[in-house]
Amino acid sequence: MTEAPTPRGRGSRTLAVTGSLATDHLLTYPGRFVEQFLPGRLDHVSLSFLADTLDVRQGGVGANIAYGLAALGHRPVLVGAAGTDFEPYGRALAAHGVDVSAVHVSETRHTARFICTTDADGNQLATFYPGAMAEADRTDLTEVIRTREVDYVLIGADDPAAMLRHTRACRTLGVPFAADPAQQLARLDGPAVRELVDGADHLFTNEYEHDLLLTRTGWSRAQVLDRVGTWVTTLGARGCRIERVTGDGTVVPAVPVATPVDPTGVGDAFRAGYLAGLSRGRPEADRARLGCAMASLALAAVGTQTYTVEPGVLGAALTRAYGRDAAASADLTRVEAA
Repeated sequence: MTEAPTPRGRGSRTLAVTGSLATDHLLTYPGRFVEQFLPGRLDHVSLSFLADTLDVRQGGVGANIAYGLAALGHRPVLVGAAGTDFEPYGRALAAHGVDVSAVHVSETRHTARFICTTDADGNQLATFYPGAMAEADRTDLTEVIRTREVDYVLIGADDPAAMLRHTRACRTLGVPFAADPAQQLARLDGPAVRELVDGADHLFTNEYEHDLLLTRTGWSRAQVLDRVGTWVTTLGARGCRIERVTGDGTVVPAVPVATPVDPTGVGDAFRAGYLAGLSRGRPEADRARLGCAMASLALAAVGTQTYTVEPGVLGAALTRAYGRDAAASADLTRVEAA
């Protein structure tokens, strides 16, 4: 596998990102899904949507978040599993600044596939084939933490056994971690979700996952907040909400996008910006603003790893939405060195 790049971003935490790596097949449907569903007939659905476009892109939540962090001048360590077809993908990530030396490469399986159709309202229907992700539990996060001096880990959606193993490794070593179960909430049972969340330094969800997590765990909002340091919930076009057990939630508005193009991976870009701010010791609101600005860049591009991060453009987005102080707090000089 490609050699790890030289570390950059001194003065920041060393971040490891665990999660899926995938090839994204992104389709667009010009109509509205809801117009095709018949009331009273939802118990038996057989629909086919004729898509106008198809884009095949590199993706996976772990790789997407690592991509965003590298674009902000960090050198994240990516921990996950890929397939026999990973070599060109790995080269691209490494050239961008992601340490891919901890990625397990399967000898028999293909890299996971994400197939997603987006309609005119931004609604999505998606299917995920895990492929090599089934071998993610063969990665050894304990070794990664020790050999690369990792001091913060994001545990993203991945093979459930791997997610649990990574969580236990962080607890054993005393390394703070962020829980980001995302799409895997749909298949994880209550005990597994509770184990993934309990003791997390941060918990990330979107609005739907926020409510699903409460259902899966059987905990109230207050009980979740008793067990995590900070709960960050993305709210789509309304921005994000930050909650702590010690106070009321804080809502940070989104950065407006004149022409949204593709919502796929926008949440991953947000997490990259938020984690970059966290790594540099910025206040919560500053982290969220940087996350929202990164999300706006991703929303304006097709694909999850196609947007570029330029200090001037990112600074302008922060200034436009939040004022000049927000751009200054983001420390975008690090991006110029990336």
